Amino acid sequence: MVVDRVYQRLTVPPKGSFFLFGIRGVGKSTWARDQFPDAYLVDLLEESRYQTLLANPGLMALELRDLPPRRVVVLDEVQRVPALLNEVHRAIEAHSRQFALLGSSARRLKTATTNLLAGRATVRTMYPLVPAELGRDFDLARVLRFGSIPLVWQAADPRATLEAYVQLYVREEIRAEALVRNLPAFLRFLPVAALFHGQVINVAGLARDAESARTTVEGYVGILQDTLLATQLPAFEPRLRVRERRHPKLYWIDPGVVRAAKRQLGPVGAEERGALLEGWVFTVLRAHNEESHFFEEISYWAPVQARQTEVDFLLRRGREYLALEIKAQSRFSRTELSGLQAIADLPHVARRVLVYLGDRRLRTEDGIEVWPLGALLDAVAGDRLWP
Repeated sequence: MVVDRVYQRLTVPPKGSFFLFGIRGVGKSTWARDQFPDAYLVDLLEESRYQTLLANPGLMALELRDLPPRRVVVLDEVQRVPALLNEVHRAIEAHSRQFALLGSSARRLKTATTNLLAGRATVRTMYPLVPAELGRDFDLARVLRFGSIPLVWQAADPRATLEAYVQLYVREEIRAEALVRNLPAFLRFLPVAALFHGQVINVAGLARDAESARTTVEGYVGILQDTLLATQLPAFEPRLRVRERRHPKLYWIDPGVVRAAKRQLGPVGAEERGALLEGWVFTVLRAHNEESHFFEEISYWAPVQARQTEVDFLLRRGREYLALEIKAQSRFSRTELSGLQAIADLPHVARRVLVYLGDRRLRTEDGIEVWPLGALLDAVAGDRLWP
């Protein structure tokens, strides 16, 4: 059991003011304390501070007035009082003060009045711990079962912590912020949405299983995205004559959270292993891309004329593409190559890679590379993914 170890995060603070978003327990506050030990902290989880500033956001200007001009201000859980961004805006414009604005949701900040400070602060995201951060503590079996949110990873009882985590999410993000009018309907929706992890979103099916209207479920999916628990991976649309599928896939950000949402925290079953691994690799790719920017777009590829043919991830950098297929099998089988073989006809595909849980690195006669998972992780961490 790994307890109370401090991990070096991938996130590097930008030079100016910035937003840092991430799900609860991902380590934003700990990171900020480490990066800015002398910062002036405004913690909106502190109830009295929250109530005071909610009633009168202008009081923050008085707090900041006597601070040294170069002292960084950390504003934690900024989404709780969006009106504070007006004071932040003034301080940046008038005094060039640097702010670190931490939040677990961008939903209430995405308005015409706040507009994330209209470009005056960069926007970054912090993800659950990835192998490059965990180092020798990385354990794939544990990650797929319980995830790697620091709050859970450091817990003596990760199962109980995950169960409480989902309840905290509903209590703090959904109920406290009044994101939905019908809480029981949202509670029915969560485990159903968890079953769609790694699948093309079928809103009609989601609505039917969750016993809610289609428009309601569409709004709930939006809440999952805005609170950073899940994201939609778009289908590749090449603007060619051949029409491609356009429905996105739904991926939750962490294996442990999606398993807790569907109330399934026992040993990982064979039927869920593939989707969990695939979704976790997606999170790892996005986490590293926050700093190294080794791709500009990511999608999945699935031509409509061949419904059983698919490539999990298609990364674009400039005009070039890199195709990745993720398999949870420990033995390589040529039957798994159909998607990567079909995508060879797409112009500018620079590399096609099948990633599996075996230990041999191979190359087929038609140029498809077969990598152990460790090879992919090393290539991503070392920015060597592209040929």
